[in-house]
Amino acid sequence: MLNSSPQVFDNSDASLVHRGGCFCGSASYQVKGLPLLSAFCHCTLCQRLNAAAFIHTSHFPASGFEWTHSNSELDVLESYAVASKPWKMRWRCKKCGCTVASHNTKLDKWSVWGAQFERDEGGKIIGWDSIKPTAHIFYDTRLVDIHDDLSKWTGYEGTSARLA
Repeated sequence: MLNSSPQVFDNSDASLVHRGGCFCGSASYQVKGLPLLSAFCHCTLCQRLNAAAFIHTSHFPASGFEWTHSNSELDVLESYAVASKPWKMRWRCKKCGCTVASHNTKLDKWSVWGAQFERDEGGKIIGWDSIKPTAHIFYDTRLVDIHDDLSKWTGYEGTSARLA
């Protein structure tokens, strides 16, 4: 039987900081270190919650995640959980509705979406080389075929069946 937990990478570079937030700027966060996982997720839950064929998700240990907006979380964010994963609390901005992050209480880690990382003046994500995706996960439920050099997996990278 295959393990369904994501592959864990070295998170030793705590001096590395990535910032991100919602579309309107009301909610913001920072994550420290390298991601435990950075992948394009094609699972049906991500597809339906984000109205997208797939998303770029990056997972970080809880110790490396911090909200950085000046207002209280209760003023800026609303939280929700879906019935199939009650241990995973998702946070979105009350003002623009953008999903910002989720906290997995079972594994004590945070997930943030790549499109919300801070960008430079040219629109490129700052520090992209350290957070760019390394694989496509849950690719067997994809809505569109992706032709790139990244590996494709039925579940998490390195712990499920590899498709390509």
